[in-house]
Amino acid sequence: MIRKPLPVLLAFLGMPVSAAGVELSIEGLSGALQDNVDAYLVSIREEEYSTSLRFQSRIERTITEALNALGYYHPTIDFTVAESSDELIATVTPGEPVRIKLVDIVVTGEAENDDSFTNLIKRSGLKEGRRLNHGAYDALKSGMRNLALQRGYFNGQFEQSRLEVVPELNQAFVRLHYDSGKRFHFGETSVKGSQIEEDRVQSLQPYKKGEPYLASKVGEYNQNLSNTDWFSSVFVEPDLESLGDDRELPMKVSLAPQAQNKIETGLGYSTDVGVRGTLKWKKPWVNERGHSFDSSFSLSAPEQTITAGYKIPLEDVLHEFYQVQYGMKNVDNRDTKSLESNLSLERHWLVDDGWNKTVRVRYLIENYTQGLQDDVGQFVLPGVSFTRTRIRGGAMPTWGDRQTLTFEYGDSAALSETRVFRVLGGSSWIRSVGRNHRGLLRMEGGANITDEFTKLSPSLRFFAGGDNSLRGYGYESISPTDESGALTGAKYIFTSTLEYQYRVTGNWWGAVFFDAGDAFNDSPDIKRGTGVGVRWASPVGPIRLDFAWGLDANKGDEFKVHFTLGPEL
Repeated sequence: MIRKPLPVLLAFLGMPVSAAGVELSIEGLSGALQDNVDAYLVSIREEEYSTSLRFQSRIERTITEALNALGYYHPTIDFTVAESSDELIATVTPGEPVRIKLVDIVVTGEAENDDSFTNLIKRSGLKEGRRLNHGAYDALKSGMRNLALQRGYFNGQFEQSRLEVVPELNQAFVRLHYDSGKRFHFGETSVKGSQIEEDRVQSLQPYKKGEPYLASKVGEYNQNLSNTDWFSSVFVEPDLESLGDDRELPMKVSLAPQAQNKIETGLGYSTDVGVRGTLKWKKPWVNERGHSFDSSFSLSAPEQTITAGYKIPLEDVLHEFYQVQYGMKNVDNRDTKSLESNLSLERHWLVDDGWNKTVRVRYLIENYTQGLQDDVGQFVLPGVSFTRTRIRGGAMPTWGDRQTLTFEYGDSAALSETRVFRVLGGSSWIRSVGRNHRGLLRMEGGANITDEFTKLSPSLRFFAGGDNSLRGYGYESISPTDESGALTGAKYIFTSTLEYQYRVTGNWWGAVFFDAGDAFNDSPDIKRGTGVGVRWASPVGPIRLDFAWGLDANKGDEFKVHFTLGPEL
């Protein structure tokens, strides 16, 4: 028996409820039958409920319609009015269901041998001997129409589409005959409204002229054009007015130029650097070949940074390009005072399995004071980097990983202070179990292989500690020290994080974590940090607030609060 007081039923269905009202109890149903009846009853307003014969007749019709949709054409419904006259009880017996006697589904035309149609029909659930479900029939019929449009059968039509029900025999007959006609192919692409040369625009096409039409390819082309940031609006569509005897279907691309100058400002905060202000100036397109320029200025108490970059896209516009970058950074943090300049020339590729490869050569000059050391360092560092990021699930991904690996080499015979081989790498994973449980694992490391460590500039040395390193310790507060006790930076670094998160409610999560690692010259003296935190998937991105204890920190300096805004990967 299923008993639903009317106010409870209406609240379940999302309708307003008054304190007083007739209670409606439905007995004899469960599962999908009860759910469908509930869905049909939502069309009846709460103030219309009564125990009258007229209302009982209306309820009977509504329940019958709901059961018919699921193949039950012979329900019996008995009503009982409680002695208090404030409760109407409907006792429902569904009866024997109608079963499918015949399934006559035929696809003709060029889609006859299209596996997509074959698989759609197999998944429909319409098989002889099964209970009739009108929803399954309607879903298959609309699914065939949609699939035809997605795969270029624009002249397709049903020659026969009938669902025949014989309630007296409890039998149903499904007849769907679909003639797809021919499948159209991609034709010539015309481009309107572009300020970028047409060969640049058409190089982003994921299809070739003469290939069978696929709506997903049209969507991919639309996304590729949007990702260039060259255009303020993008619209790609087939020219259906040109349908005819010709198999090739012309494609139309309508574009509007992006503004040539974009300025962004921002204000942020983290416990590592405190308040940080940013100003960005970007030119999404500089010329008709799609070159672009971007620059930024970032200001905080310990660090001030200026960067500028010029990008030259190649044949694969989105993934292959040259880039010239210049950056200047001033640091005044703990025992480090530094003014560094970096100029780099880079070549970017997209290689197998989503990996991005970057080959670069950079020139670094740095005027610095590090502890007792006061010097100027100069390095020419050719190198190569590999990165890959995969994410599913929005601001708080349910699944994701990020891998990075960088190699750099400098030599005293080629304008560098000393010979050095640098290796830096990192790996992060996010995995979820259900909707409410997330885990984060992160490992990062680096090494400077050199015989003259003291000749390395501070920006090439390693420091640990802070919001995204070892929580429970100050920003870049961990490294070897000199005889004065000042930090010197390290040859090597290794840090790791293990974190578990639980969804408390909505976009709010609680977290517990354990960090471990060290920045060292010879052998590590592992520092450990642990704590709890709060995560919020805010409209401007994930926000993290952590309360951390450095288990190996100096006495009196064990507790830190860490606040950050930004993605986890």
